[in-house]
Amino acid sequence: MSQFLYLYRGGDSAGTPEQMQQNMQKWMVWMQDLGAKGKLKERGNPLENTGKVVKKKTAITDGPFAEAKDIVGGYTLIEAKDIDEAAAFAAGCPIFDNGGFVEVRPILTMNM
Repeated sequence: MSQFLYLYRGGDSAGTPEQMQQNMQKWMVWMQDLGAKGKLKERGNPLENTGKVVKKKTAITDGPFAEAKDIVGGYTLIEAKDIDEAAAFAAGCPIFDNGGFVEVRPILTMNM
């Protein structure tokens, strides 16, 4: 088994409190399903929209500044046999209901 990172990008989280609650429930069900299948390694966390961009230790600016569709809203660490299986599990993510998408990235194991 290998580890993969889901990066949640874009998606509109606006709506009524009831819609936001329904959306959160979908996320909980999806995460519980990943856990029940033994795929969930770390639930992860949502990320704030603010931050800093550091370049060459000489420039620190406010950021990130990107189009809304490119902003990373959170992450999850999963385990799968390969990237195709990881992508197949990502296909059930509720972010698609709000116009977002999931970037699936393999974790490179380094022996140090």
